[in-house]
Amino acid sequence: MVTAPEGHPSQDAPPAIAVRGLGKSFDGTVAVNGVSFDVPVGSFFGVVGPNGAGKTTTLSMVTGLLRPDAGNVWINGVDMWADSLQAKKLLGVLADGVRLFDRLSGRQLVTYAGLLRGMDRETVAERTDDLLRALDLADAGDKLVVDYSAGMTKKIALASAMIHAPRTLILDEPFEAVDPVSAANIRSILHDYVTHGGTVVVSSHVMDLVQRMCSHVAVMARGNLLALGTVDEVRQGGSLEDRFVDLVGGRSSGEGLSWLHTS
Repeated sequence: MVTAPEGHPSQDAPPAIAVRGLGKSFDGTVAVNGVSFDVPVGSFFGVVGPNGAGKTTTLSMVTGLLRPDAGNVWINGVDMWADSLQAKKLLGVLADGVRLFDRLSGRQLVTYAGLLRGMDRETVAERTDDLLRALDLADAGDKLVVDYSAGMTKKIALASAMIHAPRTLILDEPFEAVDPVSAANIRSILHDYVTHGGTVVVSSHVMDLVQRMCSHVAVMARGNLLALGTVDEVRQGGSLEDRFVDLVGGRSSGEGLSWLHTS
């Protein structure tokens, strides 16, 4: 059962993200159906759901990339739509499917992201070197992003999202197409970030990954919020994957494929 927060978030100790009644439709089809949730400061918050669940649409509205039809979003108490510039300053965003300036080198792209945030050139240069080194991109820093692999592109986009040391990172499928060693390095970086006061919101299809990484989770399907809470509360003593399948449904037996049997 979902226990969603109600009303305007407290201004005394606002959550990292507060979502109230968020809704969006496309051509009469409901993509997000009035969802409400809080992301606690210092949490590692997972948003999970099958394809078409509304995860990306929800995160696009939370980050100000897409205007909602209904509802409100606050980032550390700042209204995303009443004061978008201030709210966006608090966020680092890795959006799924958004084109990068891929005719820049990796180093140029991260540098551009830092300068766009109003940072001084010396700090940008130092942090760019640190991020390229931490993400195993130092040798590819002067290579054009258009020539990067899918995994390298994901990592340089993450570096661009982190350059200004935001209070909250919102990452849509950050591990997709990333090799296991790089994924382990990214997880280590993100856990260190959370340990030192940052907040991470991550969407993923990989339940085992979410169960191991996240402190909190929201389960979505067909635009609705089906479960919300700590990972232990949501999985109810079982695995998160089994709980997810129970909530979402749709498991099939493979019956009728006897022609695949070779013995």
